[in-house]
Amino acid sequence: MKLTLTADIFQLAQVFTIARGSRTEAQVLTVTISENGVSGMGECVPYARYGESLASVSAQINGLKMPISRAALQEALPAGAARNAVDCALWDLAAKQAGMPVWQLAGLDAPRAEITAFTLSLEAPDKMEAQARINRARPLLKTKLGGGSEDISRIQAVRKGAPDARIIVDANEGWTPELYARLAPVLLDLGVEMVEQPLPAGQDDALLEMDRILPVCADESCHDRTSLAALAGKYDLVNIKLDKTGGLTEALALRDAAIAADFGVMVGCMVGSSLAMAPAILVAQGAAFTDLDGPLLLAQDREVALWFDDQGIHPAPPALWG
Repeated sequence: MKLTLTADIFQLAQVFTIARGSRTEAQVLTVTISENGVSGMGECVPYARYGESLASVSAQINGLKMPISRAALQEALPAGAARNAVDCALWDLAAKQAGMPVWQLAGLDAPRAEITAFTLSLEAPDKMEAQARINRARPLLKTKLGGGSEDISRIQAVRKGAPDARIIVDANEGWTPELYARLAPVLLDLGVEMVEQPLPAGQDDALLEMDRILPVCADESCHDRTSLAALAGKYDLVNIKLDKTGGLTEALALRDAAIAADFGVMVGCMVGSSLAMAPAILVAQGAAFTDLDGPLLLAQDREVALWFDDQGIHPAPPALWG
């Protein structure tokens, strides 16, 4: 068993801005694991918010002793980007060796297309209205918010630009309890269905005392199954991202545990290519919200890419993954 690691850069179609900053490219790490002439691939996106960098994640991956199984990997690396890329590559390798798709190996039902959100970059209200108008035919829009006084104007502008779309919002830890109390009724009136991570992770105990009239989804506060106990009573949903869980193996387990604990499920992504989204589609089956639009934000994707249409994001072709 041989592991090969490469760093890849995908230019974005336009500048993408959230409350923490802007970017013009997606920097990803691609893992290829080969055995007896068969190869599997996985992708991860190191995320500075979680103390990750291309260098640190590369060191974790290159430090693994080969061969390694998926079970051993769960102990060898912590939840995070490094384990994600290796875990997904091992799943892909196993599928190609067995001649059957990952969903069958995992004992899942055959996946179907899932409607995915399309994310609008954080901008001034007039620019967000323009973004919304261009994407008004998309059934679900996700709006990045910044925590400032313009957030209401931003959502009003998005609603004006896309009067028929469903809307969810992502505060990226940028709100306070007082701001939630002020914004939530207005956003509900505008048809917003949910807000992701309004308060900073680690400072979200205030959610226990708040009347959450606008459902709240844990993102930065939820990584893997060990996160769930601390989320009870604070959050209505959890956002499962494979770069947080450390791969498909833990993502599937987290989904089942979250549902058993009465959390709604959202499946999200970092800004990456189709290779990063492909395994997440299996987790997203039946989710309350799917946000796997990373490839739609790129100027150019993988040579073999996922298919998006009015039915949503389709399961990956075997030539891509799984």
